[in-house]
Amino acid sequence: MARPMTRKKPETVLVAADERLTSRAVLGATIGNILEFYDFGTYSFFAIHIGRAFFPASDPFASLMLSLATFGAGFVTRPIGAIVLGSYSDRAGRRPAMTASFAMMSAAILLLAVTPSYETIGIAAPLLVIFARLVQGFALGGEVGPTTAYLMEAAPAERRGLAVSFQPASQQIAATAGALVGEILSLTLTSEALSAYGWRIALLLGAATLPFGVWLRSALPETLHRPDAQAPDVQPVRRSPTARRIMALGFVILASCTIITYVTGYMTTYALNTLQVSAPLAFGATLISNTIGIAAALLGGWLADRAGRRHTMIWPQIAALLMTYPVFFWISESRSALALLGGLGALTLIGTIPYSAFYVSMAERLPKNIRGGAFATTYAFAIAIFGGTAQPIVTWLIHLTGSALAPAWYMLVASAAGFCAMLMIPETAPLKIQNAALR
Repeated sequence: MARPMTRKKPETVLVAADERLTSRAVLGATIGNILEFYDFGTYSFFAIHIGRAFFPASDPFASLMLSLATFGAGFVTRPIGAIVLGSYSDRAGRRPAMTASFAMMSAAILLLAVTPSYETIGIAAPLLVIFARLVQGFALGGEVGPTTAYLMEAAPAERRGLAVSFQPASQQIAATAGALVGEILSLTLTSEALSAYGWRIALLLGAATLPFGVWLRSALPETLHRPDAQAPDVQPVRRSPTARRIMALGFVILASCTIITYVTGYMTTYALNTLQVSAPLAFGATLISNTIGIAAALLGGWLADRAGRRHTMIWPQIAALLMTYPVFFWISESRSALALLGGLGALTLIGTIPYSAFYVSMAERLPKNIRGGAFATTYAFAIAIFGGTAQPIVTWLIHLTGSALAPAWYMLVASAAGFCAMLMIPETAPLKIQNAALR
């Protein structure tokens, strides 16, 4: 028989000995995640302006609530995207799932950026915005699980914590980029111009990354078939008790992390709408907070590799619990630049560290054959329930009580729930497990 004229190109797979390739692959996955979360986070920063464009109302509170509800609509499709794209990453590989997620995300943000206002096309405008948000939610639902699995699988065992910490750090980088764009636009444009088209510029900057992001992710080597090194002993069964338990605890911790993240991301709107500070100060506070969050996320991963996952989760979480109410009291009473910048920055520094350690801990405890889908599904349901409702709930609580401390109450409840779940998470650091076995 004649041999085929063409042969399928062999899949590039990471191997443990190729540290240079591993580092490059981790960087590629992280950059793609930065680009995606910039797009998603920008909507939050410009919620007031988007509300005016697509949801005009005589009551500014009603317009803001409609805008935030549409922001929440993107969380409805997150679980669907998590199941579809997360499971796809466990079957076909991490790379194709991440590439598909990025392409859909960029197309949705482009649609949102170019949709005419309500005054131009009427009811079609909010309908198109809602559709774009649903597509964005689907794409991001399948983003976090495969990316976290990829970072954990691509890294050497002794540096998994630091590698996986680029997942939360990349979200902070994206939020910082969005806040920086908002700061620049608020300083260079008038309030009228910012409401009319300034927010569209910010969205189009994210959409412009589509060709680069698709190319970057399509060139990543695959990690799905790389042999695990020093992985904790878990049952490689889809419905194992270990997997179910870690997913249940993970849901609580991710819900806590989600509420804290989205309430913190809401600080621009909070500062403008509740504290009545200037736009440059509001965007500047978010910019500084997110910049600190980048360092805190990487510090959490670094500490998790050295001190273990549990210690890095529990002690900073206790500190964050003790700090939350005093910081918000200081901000709400003084309404000064020092309180807003210093208080929010300190809370971000302490509050971000535990979740980097948790990300790698959960990824290590999940069997590889379900890691991408299980992590994505747990994350997506926590985000869908608590992320999509966090900002509307805080806005409603402030409106109902008239208290600027409402965000602190919500964050305290979330932090306490996350702390209780962290206490039940077992240690997964490979070096810690080896040392315990030798004793």
